[in-house]
Amino acid sequence: MNLHEPVDLNKSIDELTSEEKLRLEHMKLHEKHKGHESMHAEMVFILLITLVIAQIVLVEWKKRHYKSYSLVTLVGLWIVPPVISLRNEWLRFIFTWLVFTAITGLVMRKALVKPISGTTPRLVYKWFYFIYKLSYALGIVGYIIMMMTFFGLNFVFNQAPHIWMDCGLMFVFYGLYYGVLGRDISEICADKMAAHIGYYTPQGMPTRSLEKNVCAVCGNHLLVDENETGVIENTYKLSCEHVFHEFCIRGWCIVGKKQTCPYCKEKVDLKKIFCNPWEKPHVLYGQLLDWIRWLVAWQPFILLIVHGINWLLGLE
Repeated sequence: MNLHEPVDLNKSIDELTSEEKLRLEHMKLHEKHKGHESMHAEMVFILLITLVIAQIVLVEWKKRHYKSYSLVTLVGLWIVPPVISLRNEWLRFIFTWLVFTAITGLVMRKALVKPISGTTPRLVYKWFYFIYKLSYALGIVGYIIMMMTFFGLNFVFNQAPHIWMDCGLMFVFYGLYYGVLGRDISEICADKMAAHIGYYTPQGMPTRSLEKNVCAVCGNHLLVDENETGVIENTYKLSCEHVFHEFCIRGWCIVGKKQTCPYCKEKVDLKKIFCNPWEKPHVLYGQLLDWIRWLVAWQPFILLIVHGINWLLGLE
């Protein structure tokens, strides 16, 4: 579609096609801002300066007060997108957000309650690991759809490029949004569960001494007798010689975003745990989610500040 094609101005609005309406809006916007090049350059300069200053402030805030930064970011992630969706009547996102919030709220309730059940850590890690893998899959599907659009495969199915591109972007957004939100919530749950079990504290020494045959993540025995209830699973020994259920230590590192031993806090070598080349992209994807967090949580707030500055200076 060429936005610069002329529009028949003798037609009424109802007689125009959707493409003609879009071209008409483009023409009106172009006429409105014609001759305002210096003003636009000033607005771009304000945007760039604000982005740089905001990034510096966020980095320093995260470095000096990580807990408050994480809490405010989490609240922003959870609240800002649905508010925007309600305003624009994006019902699909509102529905998925309500389902995610309801289930995650129940999982968080089990993770934060005391005393904690021996099966709770595995339940929590299973849910958030499922969200993590689902977000990873959605991101891959969205990326493939966009690449297929770039190569023109949409014409094979007689579909317009913007339809496929919108679909791909939707999958990518859903994957990144729920991936980031799930990781932030799971980090809080991981800290609380481990602290309730007693073998881990964010600072200082644990309140319980770790027995030789106990997993510090879930508090269950590593090896059980024939008639004893417990978790039968492969175990993994860290370089500090502490042993854990393989699922627990993977959940602790991937889902809970931890890179230290749950008991002694010695640095964990993720390359040894995830030696399978098919698992390494999961680690990289987790790092990507951490990197783009500010785009989802803070970008709307930053753009609102820029809009306010432009309004105060009389710029349009």
